[in-house]
Amino acid sequence: MTLSEELQWRGFVNQTTYKDISILDGNSIAFYWGVDPSSDSMQIGNLAAAMMAKHFIAHGHKATLLVGGATGMIGDPDGKASERELQTLDQIELNKKGITNQYTQVFEGQDFKVVDNYDWFKDINYLDFLREIGKNVPMRQMLGRDFVQSRLSEDGNGISYAEFSYSLIQGYDFLHLYRNNSISLQLCGADQWGNSVAGVDLIRRIEGGEAHVWSTPLVVNKATGKKFGKTEDGAIWLDEKKTSVYKFYQFWLNVDDEGVSDYLKIYTMLDKQTIDALMNNHIQEKSARIAQKRLAHEVTKLIHGEQRAKSVQNISEVLFGDKDYSHLTPSDFTELSSELKKVNANHGADLLEIIVNLNLANSKGEARRFVNSGAIYINDIQINSEKITLEEKDFINSYCIIRRGKNTNALVQKT
Repeated sequence: MTLSEELQWRGFVNQTTYKDISILDGNSIAFYWGVDPSSDSMQIGNLAAAMMAKHFIAHGHKATLLVGGATGMIGDPDGKASERELQTLDQIELNKKGITNQYTQVFEGQDFKVVDNYDWFKDINYLDFLREIGKNVPMRQMLGRDFVQSRLSEDGNGISYAEFSYSLIQGYDFLHLYRNNSISLQLCGADQWGNSVAGVDLIRRIEGGEAHVWSTPLVVNKATGKKFGKTEDGAIWLDEKKTSVYKFYQFWLNVDDEGVSDYLKIYTMLDKQTIDALMNNHIQEKSARIAQKRLAHEVTKLIHGEQRAKSVQNISEVLFGDKDYSHLTPSDFTELSSELKKVNANHGADLLEIIVNLNLANSKGEARRFVNSGAIYINDIQINSEKITLEEKDFINSYCIIRRGKNTNALVQKT
């Protein structure tokens, strides 16, 4: 499959300045794709565009990955109803390191170069920038942007000169990389189209050169019509400190049937034959969630590594499947320790008191009623009123899992 065919099949086609996309199937093109360090981690929205970039690399194109140390000092105003709060320089520096580390993880095994636009902006003279760049940017073009019109409207919150100039700064990135790295293509998400085209225009006006943009659609949850990756708990992050590996895996495991085929194409490197076979098996037995399980494993492996992916997969198969609790390993319990409410106790400890301490009941009286009604399980074994203390046999690798009802789990670690 050629790159142009692959991009179409996977759903990575939105707007482009190319008149004939088959050019992507020819000679190697130097391209760049970037992320602003507005946080110390990417979200899965960023990951979708990163996966597109991985396919460009896999088909022989030369990648430069940009971390926006300069643009991050201003913040992209597009899509924002009001001014962003400026981050401290120290926070931006930490954010840049976080993004760069994630580039290394996501693009492991591929050839790429990382650049920081602060490196070329830090020494730019303001007057020189206005003379060389500002004189070549029509105000009508900048004022015509939808977010500018919205912010300047009667009901808008206004816009500062700094945020108004953001697209000019990003446009200069493309010009700089065109001049110094022979980069002629920028990859971006659909929401960055305007900023990216600004660079194409600068290159044409100043250098008389030809440059192009390829954008990918924003991923939408077909079941809800909302932007994919937004949950009640917030965004799904690649950094495990923001979204735990367990929750990350569970997110993918629980995606809707309607969209799972699209997500496999976007968020994994699995080929068409493999995905088609997965979906055929999935359609025959949707309750088995074959496609979701493969999706969850592949994306978690990419972001957190094979070992962590296998661990959270094993945990899920034990807690929500038919796998016996004895299959939980010490590393699985370590993973669970950061996810579940946990108390320390030894054999002989009062079970009702532990249930209360784990927030599975509000009082020992309520805990007793839960036990008597058969709502309490230890390692998936239902207990009755005769069980009053924890026993040595209840522990697996120095842990036991106490569950109330179907899904409320908590952890006891042996002291």
